[in-house]
Amino acid sequence: MDSHPSTQLNTAPARRRPPTREQRHPNAVTAPPIRRGSMPPHPWRGFWNGTFLALLSAALRLLPGGRRSAGPGEELEPWQHAAGRRRFVFALLTLLSTGIASWLFAQAQPDYGNPVLAWGQIALFAILSAWVVTGFVTALMGFWVSLVGDRHARSARAVQHHGVDPAARTAIVMPICNEDVATVFSGLRATCESVAASGHAPVFDVFVLSDSNQPEIIAAERTAWAELRAALAAHPQQPQIEVYYRLRRRRTHRKAGNVADFCRRWGRDYRYMVVLDADSVMSGDCIVSLVKLMEAHPRAGIIQTASQAVGHATLHARAQQFASRVTGRLFTLGMQFWQLGESHYWGHNAILRVEPFMRHCALAPIPGDGGLCGHIMSHDFVEAALMRRAGYHVWLVSDLEGSYEQQPPDLLSELQRDRRWCQGNLQNARLIAEPGLHRVHRAMFAIGAMSYLSAPLWLAFLTFGTTLWMSGAAIAPDWHAVPAELRSLWAWTLAMLFMPRVLGLLAVLLRRGQAGFGGTGKLLASALVETFVALLQSPVRMLAHSFFVLVALTGWKLEWKSPPREAAGLGWGEAATRLAPMTAVIVLHGAGIAAIQFGALVWLAPVAVPLLLAIPLAVCTSHVALGGWMRSRGMLLIPEESRSPAVLRRAWRHARELAA
Repeated sequence: MDSHPSTQLNTAPARRRPPTREQRHPNAVTAPPIRRGSMPPHPWRGFWNGTFLALLSAALRLLPGGRRSAGPGEELEPWQHAAGRRRFVFALLTLLSTGIASWLFAQAQPDYGNPVLAWGQIALFAILSAWVVTGFVTALMGFWVSLVGDRHARSARAVQHHGVDPAARTAIVMPICNEDVATVFSGLRATCESVAASGHAPVFDVFVLSDSNQPEIIAAERTAWAELRAALAAHPQQPQIEVYYRLRRRRTHRKAGNVADFCRRWGRDYRYMVVLDADSVMSGDCIVSLVKLMEAHPRAGIIQTASQAVGHATLHARAQQFASRVTGRLFTLGMQFWQLGESHYWGHNAILRVEPFMRHCALAPIPGDGGLCGHIMSHDFVEAALMRRAGYHVWLVSDLEGSYEQQPPDLLSELQRDRRWCQGNLQNARLIAEPGLHRVHRAMFAIGAMSYLSAPLWLAFLTFGTTLWMSGAAIAPDWHAVPAELRSLWAWTLAMLFMPRVLGLLAVLLRRGQAGFGGTGKLLASALVETFVALLQSPVRMLAHSFFVLVALTGWKLEWKSPPREAAGLGWGEAATRLAPMTAVIVLHGAGIAAIQFGALVWLAPVAVPLLLAIPLAVCTSHVALGGWMRSRGMLLIPEESRSPAVLRRAWRHARELAA
């Protein structure tokens, strides 16, 4: 394969193309011939119209002969019957636990003399209790799956001996926008080399879809693209994989618009599309298995991998990837257990069936003004819901190995990402009543919004409790003076919050997987370190997410910027600028409480102390030195570090070379 950056990828010879065309169209020599297709967006009905139509449809289904099948033109399959039973158990456990806990909480409340605040406190407890219980039940289901498996789930093992149809043309697309070039192209090169080594390279084409607008980054991308092609061409003994580069001039609708633009230009040439993120790394075997799964299940529209966080060496990132590997895996398995073929899509490290995606998943803007209107930001959940509405299944396959992504390197980068996700998830909640959506995807819209709404609800719960106390409640700061029922409820809430961590450790030990974490002792010590870091960071996240919700609901301008891909280490000035307002708020709040009732500060301490330490905590956990010191002592290890897969070793080596 010719590696020169001006290699002609169109059918016409280079000498027949006027030089002025190349000057006007920088993609003329980097992309294949265009074969346009249509991808029209369908307008949204709106919340109230959708609610009316949903009620009308439900009423019609209750009539004799009313339709009860799961989707347009499809009959219920065995997994759908199983999913119905599992969701019933899930809802029953959640409602019973929440109802009992809320009743006990209401009985334990003293006479505050302010019924409005008292009932507001009870309502907040009920909502937050339900939220905590859903997380615990999901983790409990994931624990069950990790031990006994799930016969209704889709599995990569079932197709490992299948062949790949040469006609199953698949595009591997990587949308990027002003990203770290070394991170993007080192991971992409490792992915391409792994795909080529699988022997199925002729089935795949790779597209780097750039929305970058900084000249120096664009120049670096084009140079890295040319070097990537040269490196792949240096191995003529193995099947080659084409790598194309497109720089989009009209940067509309962000990542979703970039992918849709690819579909309109080249989607008709491909049966499937694997979407990568800028920091994604996937093995060739994993990508080939995705194609095999799609071929084996023609009603699958999206198949999502359970990607593992790995890559950064800071203490913050290492704690996050350890939690993802131990506790996060249970949540992934639990969601797979009750969602099955109505799963969700994370927007990357997944495969999509191109034809129905083009026909049904174009995203129209949400009408209106404000922060929750306009172009859809968090497109992935919406695209999964639209694919399922069209009659195709959406699966999460948890046993697919070889799918990796990075975590933000520090707390401020994580919060920067969360601000975008918060606004996108709240925006998606406006689509919860759209006609035809499956109830699981409606629930996922609500869960996505609640992931951020829970922060201001927790803040309101703590504030109400303090206000009731200060208004004359007969509760002394002495722990033994608190009613036994209330103490039991707090213990129950803490158990619900921490049990997923305990179950995650038990799952590793029962599967005899502790060697990948450095042994039993290192595994338990790492869990304590991760829990301690999480406890210190939780109040910071609570205040930050509360602010993000306020920003989204008030329509303040959001600068859409990807978090940094490289760990640079936070400076004290930057951390103070971003986190000092939180510290100031808690200091003023504590001073006000102390002036009225000094003993009440003991109840504020679990939130106040981490917020007072927020600045040094963010700085210390952002530097590679501390994370490297922990790793050198076998702490916060994950199996991908104990025995690194070949594709990751290649990606890390290429990253070092590009950085040098």
